[in-house]
Amino acid sequence: MKKEEGFSRTMSYQRSTRREPSGRHEQPIQSIIISSPDKTLLIVVAFLVIIGFLAIFSATAPKCLDEGGNPAQFLIKQLICFVVGFFGLKFFMNYDYKKLADWNVIIMAGILLSLVLVDFTPLGVVVNGAKRWINIAGFQLQPSEFAKPAVVLLLASAFRNDANLFDQNKWMMAFFPIIAMAGLIFIQPNLSMVILLGMTTVVMFMAAGGSMKLFLSCVGAMVMTLIIGLTTIIKPYQLQRIKTWRHPESDPLGAGYNIIQSLIAFASGGFSGVGYGGSIQKLSYLPECHTDFIFAIIAEELGFVGCVLVIGLFFTFMQRGFVIAARCPDMYGKLLAVGITFSITFQAFMNMSVASSFLPTTGVPLPFISYGGSSLIVSLIMVGILLNISKKRIKKIRNRF
Repeated sequence: MKKEEGFSRTMSYQRSTRREPSGRHEQPIQSIIISSPDKTLLIVVAFLVIIGFLAIFSATAPKCLDEGGNPAQFLIKQLICFVVGFFGLKFFMNYDYKKLADWNVIIMAGILLSLVLVDFTPLGVVVNGAKRWINIAGFQLQPSEFAKPAVVLLLASAFRNDANLFDQNKWMMAFFPIIAMAGLIFIQPNLSMVILLGMTTVVMFMAAGGSMKLFLSCVGAMVMTLIIGLTTIIKPYQLQRIKTWRHPESDPLGAGYNIIQSLIAFASGGFSGVGYGGSIQKLSYLPECHTDFIFAIIAEELGFVGCVLVIGLFFTFMQRGFVIAARCPDMYGKLLAVGITFSITFQAFMNMSVASSFLPTTGVPLPFISYGGSSLIVSLIMVGILLNISKKRIKKIRNRF
């Protein structure tokens, strides 16, 4: 058998091959190689961040000028957060992802503590009726954003050997921190983040080969819980959002105002948009146009073409993430890649669906694009881990006998 050459830094991992009786059958050898990070994923993220900078400046400049401030003040703050997130991306891109499992306890303890400080101490900051931020030394952070990578890390560690934790009576060790985080996030209130964490858990469970019977049982329990929640636990304003989503015209100046203004932005944009900076809805008509409804401003200024571009970038992000997961040689890395990819793309789906009235109004930012330092920093850190995983992959080599 001729020794293969041409792969730099090839690791000594090869599966044994079996010679067929004919002596002419080709049998592949699988080797783990260390390559450069996934360039396509890096380019996609760069485009999304640049689109975010352009959209934030366009959406906030008129408001800043009207208040007599620097028209680029929101952009400058986002750029500062990008620098922090970029260093996080660089660090985790070069830090062995297998060592992340050693930090699970510290990460979970830190996030649970920060969520408690937000919910039950004066450090919590209330914005638009929701207490989701913590003020530390003049900087506001949203701990619930950091719960996304924490849940992915914990589940990847728990499912790396066996997804059927219930059969081993180890489920409390794995799920108690997640349940505690979800409960603290729910009372902020932040139902959309709880849904995101729950869906990420389900997807990672199934990706690890979890029991379909157990999955269906959990789905049934979740449906029953949802029904009970809609009648007893859910907040009145959350129930109103669902009603308004179906018939926004019933309260055009109240609960249905945001949805109607967002749809007007989509209609005004048409196929090619009104041009960059030409949005009318951002002129105090559409609240939170730089955060939750930034996709509507993109639709108005860049039209259908701009929307397809953003959706296509997120679709490519998802495709590259799942390819990285498929090529990863170990289960821990596979689950990390699946969890990170799904968490970011599902959040993007939720945000764009809300802006287009496909889903009821929720308060989730558009990853990489919406204004928000915590969201951008966390998203870039998660991308750094994903790029780290992409460097280690399986390469099939054909050997002739």
